[in-house]
Parts: sequence; C-alpha cells; structure tokens
Amino acid sequence: MADRFGPVTGPGEDDDEGACTDRGTTREEPIRVLVVDDHALFRRGLEIVLKQEEDIQVVGEAGDGAEAVDKAADLLPDIVLMDVRMPKRGGIEACTSIKEVAPSAKIIMLTISDEEADLYDAIKAGATGYLLKEISTDEVATAIRAVADGQSQISPSMASKLLTEFKSMIQRTDERRLVPAPRLTDRELEVLKLVATGMNNRDIAKELFISENTVKNHVRNILEKLQLHSRMEAVVYAMREKILEIR
Repeated sequence: MADRFGPVTGPGEDDDEGACTDRGTTREEPIRVLVVDDHALFRRGLEIVLKQEEDIQVVGEAGDGAEAVDKAADLLPDIVLMDVRMPKRGGIEACTSIKEVAPSAKIIMLTISDEEADLYDAIKAGATGYLLKEISTDEVATAIRAVADGQSQISPSMASKLLTEFKSMIQRTDERRLVPAPRLTDRELEVLKLVATGMNNRDIAKELFISENTVKNHVRNILEKLQLHSRMEAVVYAMREKILEIR
C-alpha cells in the first residue's frame, strides 16, 4: 500500500473525548483483527504492519468470503478487515453472514474498488468502514482503532461520492413531491377498489364482467403508473394520495 492517500475521515474525529488516538492508546485488551483478502502476500504484509501496533492483534486470516464467515464464527474478532471482490464469495456478500455469526464484529472493507455501487452495497450489508488500498499503512491502524471506538471510516473520495448520492436522493424525493399523482382511468379505479377489498383477479373479473387476463392487465398498468411493486403498495399509495377512499 502506498503512502499517497490523505487522512481517513470519519464522524467525531475532532472530538477530544472518546476519539481514536495514534499508537499508544491505552486499552485493557488488544483489538482482535481478522484479515480477509484473496492475495496471500497482501494478507502477510498487513499482518506484518499490524504486528507493530501494541494494541492490535491479528487473530486470523482468510482468503475469501466463505472462509471469512467460518473464521469469524470461530474467532469472534473485534474487527474484520476485508476485501470486496474475492473468489467463491465476495466481501459484501459475506458481510451479512459475518454479522449473524459474530454480531459484535465490525467490518472494514479494504479494497481497490472505487465503484459507488460497491460502497452503497457494503454499507447496506453492515460495513462500518470503506477504505481504498492506496491508503497509507499507518492509516490502516488508525482506521481500525477508530472503528473499534465506534466511529465509521470512509476514504475521503468515497465519502464525497456518498454525499453526492445523498443530495441526489433528496432532490429526487423533492421532485416526486412536485409531480401530481398519476391519473388512473375509471376502470383502473374500479379494479383498484376491488383489489383493496381483498378480491383476487378471478373474483374481480366476475364482478366487472371482464376476463381475468383483462384484470391482470389493469393491475399491471396500475402498478406501472404508480411505480410500485405489489397490489398492497398500490392500495396504500392510493389511500395516502387520496386517489381512492375506501369506506
């Protein structure tokens, strides 16, 4: 890992109390780390670097996500330092399983992937940190301490992408609020009302004297217009937007 990267950012890094410090932090027990990467030389290099830290102990290593889950269940590490893309089972997929077998473990993704999708998926899967491998060796230990102390750690360039996406999400939400509710036809409203009463497609067809396939088409059109995924979502949306009132 090169020393080209700037400081890793994370919430609360400027707090005087409870903040993570550099090497020399007093701890009753060392931070137990599981290193997961499909490159043995990289794992070995991390282990050598982290062995120099008195408050960090590498308790095990794994070469893929499947092995990482097994090792996490057996070793119960404090921190799992894991790559994103690995054979057999990737790091993001392994995150959820690791949180199940070792709930107290905190996961830091250490990867070359600067893909926004990987960042979002890792966070959704339970990762507390997302660092690029160009980070300096000293910053790895600092990030481990910070996450162990309850902070999150994201490389600055990735944090910037995350903030940009949040802004876009807020903007899209605001834009949707300004768009009028999609207009349903009279027949679609009839179908939606019957769906809301719990009728299936066959019963609706009998009630309206139309074919079951026609009912299916109406339901599909309703969902497409409302940009929803299920009949229940359509009913809830219709009631909330006062498209339809069920008495």
